[in-house]
Amino acid sequence: MGNAQSPPTDPRYASASRAFTPKDLEGLRSVFNSLSAQSQSNGRYISPSVFQAYFGLHGPLGERMFDLVTQQRKDQQLTFEDLVIAKGTYEKGTKDEIEEFIFHLVDVTGDDTVRKSDLEAVLIAIFDTIFYQDSEVRSSSHGGIVNIFLNAANFSKHDQGSTEKSMSFEDFRSWCAFLPSVRKFLGSLLMPPDSGRLGSQVPRLLHSENIDSNIILLRNEYAWHIGGALSQQELEEWKLLYHSALNGLSFNTFLGNILNEEGPTVLIIKDKEGYIYGGYASQPWERHADYYGDMKSFLFQIYPRASIFRPTGANNNLQWCAVNFTSEEIPNGIGFGGQINHCGLFLSASFDQGHTFSSTTFGSPSLSKTNRICPEVIECWGVVQRAAQIKTDTVKGSVLDRYKEDRNMLKMVGLANSSE
Repeated sequence: MGNAQSPPTDPRYASASRAFTPKDLEGLRSVFNSLSAQSQSNGRYISPSVFQAYFGLHGPLGERMFDLVTQQRKDQQLTFEDLVIAKGTYEKGTKDEIEEFIFHLVDVTGDDTVRKSDLEAVLIAIFDTIFYQDSEVRSSSHGGIVNIFLNAANFSKHDQGSTEKSMSFEDFRSWCAFLPSVRKFLGSLLMPPDSGRLGSQVPRLLHSENIDSNIILLRNEYAWHIGGALSQQELEEWKLLYHSALNGLSFNTFLGNILNEEGPTVLIIKDKEGYIYGGYASQPWERHADYYGDMKSFLFQIYPRASIFRPTGANNNLQWCAVNFTSEEIPNGIGFGGQINHCGLFLSASFDQGHTFSSTTFGSPSLSKTNRICPEVIECWGVVQRAAQIKTDTVKGSVLDRYKEDRNMLKMVGLANSSE
């Protein structure tokens, strides 16, 4: 009697459905009805091809997600109950439940072992989705980029009968902490691509048209990596403020070029060892006799390994900017973390040397091959904040604005009236 209309008996569905409001469930039902119609299944299920096309998932990653959502039944039929259970765990579960789901997701071969080849397939799928929509340039265009993300991974698990180590769950969590852009992307795959999916936004990089793009350190993939630790509002536009090849290795020029930037900046260095790394400064670069800043700042590595190191809370030694001090106890230059003369990253005022040491401030190692660094290229990008941009445009060119600029420059070099 009406058995076809009986409610689902799977207790996981009953539990998962409680995580959604009636309106949410109604919305999911609407999506399911649309996709099942496209699957020509008489409203019973969604096919793999329709599922992957709607969510923008292709290749091994798309296949693995479909397999997990259908609870690995291998029947190629995704039911409404499957969708609710999967989203209830993947989007509404505890932190541990969500990360365990994603850990199983990156096991694209489905053999209960996460190896380097699995991560490589996942990264290729990510870069194909975000950067390489043209199928002719997919996969072969980003081998070097994939490797720097793989280099952040640790494989500590010994598997019986295999000489190759695999990734433990703790290894995976550490990898995600180093690569928040990857974690954001993998945690939002059951959102439609056109809905502002987290982990997909890449800042628009602005610089003068007459600059040879080949001299720019900050590639789109690097900006995506750094942006993983930032809010969506900070991922709209970044503009080039300083480049040593264009402006010379000059501390004074650097300060002059960033003077009017009230927002955050991204400092990137390539040293003579070929390593690329830097720091995100959440506060403007201003003259101080001690550390300053807030917990939004962080250090990062780009090459040969991609990693982000956020503040640990061990201390408040976040940003350093000393200009025209005469005391050896206050070294002139800019830096992040650590202690005076032993920073996580420091550039001297000469801009031709610096250092990088392991730092408890950010839980970071030395960012380069050696502690003492010799910069080859230095870049600084301003993070465009829309509200601040509107305010700046309103008063640009006024006498008051120019007066403030002059006074700020004097303050930077320590010559302004101390009472101001």
